[in-house]
Amino acid sequence: APQPAPRWARVVSALSIQGVSSFAGKSLVVTALARAFRRRGVRVAPFKAQNMSNNARVVAGGEIGVAQYLQALAAGIAPDVRMNPVLVKPEADSLSQLVLLGKVDHELSRLPWRCRPASLWPVAEAALHELLDEFELVLLEGAGSPAETNLESTDLANMRSARTADAPVLLVGHRGRLSRGAAGHDHIRPVLQMKIHKPAQSLLVHAAVPERRDERHH
Repeated sequence: APQPAPRWARVVSALSIQGVSSFAGKSLVVTALARAFRRRGVRVAPFKAQNMSNNARVVAGGEIGVAQYLQALAAGIAPDVRMNPVLVKPEADSLSQLVLLGKVDHELSRLPWRCRPASLWPVAEAALHELLDEFELVLLEGAGSPAETNLESTDLANMRSARTADAPVLLVGHRGRLSRGAAGHDHIRPVLQMKIHKPAQSLLVHAAVPERRDERHH
């Protein structure tokens, strides 16, 4: 009897790109994948549930992070506020302006950071489902690292989005922070340990992608 295809070989409608840290290269990888899939005739869209950045672009309906704006252009589609439904624009150490679906939400902006997710996730989840319905593939960009357990309750962009979209995860990191199998390396161990304690998340991680760096910087 024919053997069933392995889980990683299944047809997917979403792919989550997460990192071992901030500045690991997630945005660049998503942009490159968006262009590559577009060239292969796939209708693809970017998505980042929550972005923290003062770098934004104006699109139809309001503002989104510049990374999702550029990723949409790479995918050959018009940038859309649903691609970055939650944009946090820092103003001071404990103050930030919250942009929800392109528009500033003054009421939520006044709330403490950890009081916001209950109001933000339903909006982000609805935007993600709409994109999944409209496109063949949605590329989910994570934020920071999924191993930052102190931020797990407020994290919308990593495992919460991946689980919602039933998306396998590619883990991105600088060379030297990832072994070829992303296992056993000192820098990646915290991520793997977190997933050992949470089997549902462990099943999601399928591959690791080392970001190529100029050797002169090592």
